[in-house]
Amino acid sequence: MDRKLLLIILDGVPYRNFRRLFGNLEGWVQSGEARIWKHRAVLPSISASCYASIHTGVSPQVHGCTGNGNVFRLKEDDVFSQVRKGGGTTGAVAHSFWSEFFNRSPFDYVRDIEYDEPESTTINHGRFHSMTGYGHDNQMTPSDVDLFATLTNLCGRFDLDYGMLHTCTLDSMGHRFFHESAEMDKACFVMDEMLAPFIPRWRAMGYEVIVTADHGQDDRGHHGGRHPLQQETALYYFGDADGPAEGDVIDQLQLAPTILQRLGAPIADSMTAGSFLR
Repeated sequence: MDRKLLLIILDGVPYRNFRRLFGNLEGWVQSGEARIWKHRAVLPSISASCYASIHTGVSPQVHGCTGNGNVFRLKEDDVFSQVRKGGGTTGAVAHSFWSEFFNRSPFDYVRDIEYDEPESTTINHGRFHSMTGYGHDNQMTPSDVDLFATLTNLCGRFDLDYGMLHTCTLDSMGHRFFHESAEMDKACFVMDEMLAPFIPRWRAMGYEVIVTADHGQDDRGHHGGRHPLQQETALYYFGDADGPAEGDVIDQLQLAPTILQRLGAPIADSMTAGSFLR
């Protein structure tokens, strides 16, 4: 691999709340240590569909995941499989949908909650949670600092070339309290504060870091459609690559080829969007 990279996905954060409430991320933009762009999700702007598109580089109309109730092992080449083809080591700390999409389906609570499979053609080191029992009154989400620490542990133990982390905390809070509320102001502040100490640590370990969301949420805590609050989020990049002007909008299908281009891994023929970093 030419480089190492971590992708951090904070589920369900609209662009305006990243810019308004994440003081540490915005501080790094202000100091010049990070760059930011608007990031537009695929349609439908629903979680599972976005997860699949972020890593395959194709739209839901191609990969076939039309929503959270339609999760299966995807057939398309993806970031994990392409990194493995390039000789790299991969890891993921995420919701169980990611294991089902890119490793094996259905998700087995015992077999798949934690695995280390050096010969896997997709995810070598997986740490997953299912959020079973999730609902309005029970978020069932792990502590985010535990998730960030777990990814850091995998990076240190296995020298990951590519690692991704996904957390549903803010999406779950948004569905319950909506994004214009005192509860969400506090939740975003806490997430920003938990994440902040890990970014310099990951950078010191030699990683480029991308922090983004899969989609946004509107004033009623909804997403899935094309309203800007539902479809648009932010993307922060920590690294030395050149990129587009700050006012440009990144298409979600650009993420997969961009990650692979930075790592020096082969880009699948099905990933036709251009890289936004160079």
